[in-house]
Amino acid sequence: MCGICGFQGQGERRHLLAMTRALSHRGPDGEGFFEYPEDRLFLGHRRLAILDVAAGVQPMANADGTVQVVFNGEIYNHGLLRRELESMGYRFRSHHSDTEVLVHGYQAWGENLPQRLNGMFAFAIHDRRGRKVFMARDRFGKKPLYYVHQPGFFAFASEIRSLLQHPGVPDDLDAEAIRGFFAYCFFPAPSTPFRAIRKLPGGQCLVYDMSRFTLEIRPYWGFHVTPDPELSHADGDRLAEELLGLLENAVNRRLESDVPLGFLLSGGVDSSAILALAARTLPVDRLHTFSIGFAEASFDESAHARFMAQTAGSRHWERSCTLNDARIDLPALLERWDEPLGDGSILPTYMVCRFARERVTVALTGDGGDEMFAGYDPFQALHPSGYFNRWVPGWLRSALYVLSLKLPISERNMGLDFKIRSWLKGVRHAPAYWNPVWMGALSQEDLSLLFGRPAPLDEVYAQALTAWESCPSPNIVDRSLEYFTRFYLQDDILTKADRCSMMVGMELRSPFLDNDVAAFAARLPHDLKIRRGQQKWILKKALAGVVPQSILQRPKKGFGIPLARWLKELPMPEAGREAEVMNIGWLRQLWQEHREGQRDARHALWCWMTLNTFLSGIPSRSGGQTGQVRDL
Repeated sequence: MCGICGFQGQGERRHLLAMTRALSHRGPDGEGFFEYPEDRLFLGHRRLAILDVAAGVQPMANADGTVQVVFNGEIYNHGLLRRELESMGYRFRSHHSDTEVLVHGYQAWGENLPQRLNGMFAFAIHDRRGRKVFMARDRFGKKPLYYVHQPGFFAFASEIRSLLQHPGVPDDLDAEAIRGFFAYCFFPAPSTPFRAIRKLPGGQCLVYDMSRFTLEIRPYWGFHVTPDPELSHADGDRLAEELLGLLENAVNRRLESDVPLGFLLSGGVDSSAILALAARTLPVDRLHTFSIGFAEASFDESAHARFMAQTAGSRHWERSCTLNDARIDLPALLERWDEPLGDGSILPTYMVCRFARERVTVALTGDGGDEMFAGYDPFQALHPSGYFNRWVPGWLRSALYVLSLKLPISERNMGLDFKIRSWLKGVRHAPAYWNPVWMGALSQEDLSLLFGRPAPLDEVYAQALTAWESCPSPNIVDRSLEYFTRFYLQDDILTKADRCSMMVGMELRSPFLDNDVAAFAARLPHDLKIRRGQQKWILKKALAGVVPQSILQRPKKGFGIPLARWLKELPMPEAGREAEVMNIGWLRQLWQEHREGQRDARHALWCWMTLNTFLSGIPSRSGGQTGQVRDL
């Protein structure tokens, strides 16, 4: 687990050093550099040593130096691939480095290499003979990869801040992308806050031709829900058994580590399943679990996590997240945060990673279970919304949404008023827009006010609309899964997990995102994921007897924080560079209305706070209107 960066074209070694230094938190165990003057190519690497600590130093090359690799991540099937490559005549110098598998794997399979990998990764390969740089990001985008392509110049890095250390990288804001941020609560790939900086989507590879200075991006894999018509209700027992075996194999693949390993435990189904399956393999003295609790009962799951830890026999640590923690930790956390994110759970996620890092360097999580098996609340709302949308005229749906804004405001986690407002905000529109609108920060009307221009849904939610329309299945559950796996998982959940863990130099692993588990989930009919109102039906059936029934039967509780209440106590941001593209006066008024209990604007205000703090840590080089507040 590491940080990578590099560039070709304008620039000097000192710029590479600055870019690499900006990634030091991702790799506290060492650094490495490579320069190829003939093509003015520079590669940098920061290392968090997990596998083959002594021999896994990067950049890593083949014997004659014609292939150079910088790599961030873990390849879980590296042992199998190594044996295959050895049978083809390739000789390895390391004992069990997964990086060297990439070196020889590229020699053997060229640009087909990513299709053979089961893991989380972002890597760049310098192909000296082909005079090109080949890059790829793992299937679900667990490991980040950003790039800039200008005439005669190309640069890449694991984080935006690293790229911005190079003076050739422009930092002009992207107004359309920032509007999308307030719509989705995240930046859907390939967008970022900056026009010149792009984010390579998961499951895609990039080829930069250093002779012609051209860039080609193409997918090598995509998650598409394609239900197998041969799978029926009668297959439930067999499929549950198959799923349990796949998931157990996925967990076991992720237990390999030359450093201490643990588990992040929420007390929900997914993280409990990972712990229970690992407990079948690991001795009890190697089971270390970590969780975060809250004083506010509607947000707290610590008792369930504690019970699961006792059941598995793990040594358990827990801490509480409070408003005081937010006051102390948030300013520094958001200032170091590399991509604005409208998800308030970054604070407890960071806190659990930070205190887990005191004892372990690697931790397994339950990330991906909700996306693979339809675990989120919106899945329950899909069919009722279909009837409502079909039988209630549009004018009445809009009127009911306006009325919902008058409901008394609760600060509870997923309070009834919050659910009603969110539901009516989305169900006014066509089904393709329900999920992003439900999960987003602002309504279409508010987006227009904030950015001073109309906000057509087909423009604002273009990526979500494409995912909806390209789904092979016409079923509304399957189409919703496309949104959650291709966007929400990648650009919210996994972004949060990567940044929070790498800030403290820790690696997180997600067995639910294993190639085999994902392929299995993609071919399941929707009625094996949701049956008679029970979400994750097939997963819970598979886990019966493995995870306690009291855990399996618990209602879903999102990993949130008391954001609505805390924002009434936290200071309002001072206007910064975001004022170049947004109506700050409207946001100030919204903050005041939230404080006075007139509106529940928790997500929009959190988006502003994270964007503002992120931009405040990046001095402008663009000559824009920094510091000028625009009130429309």
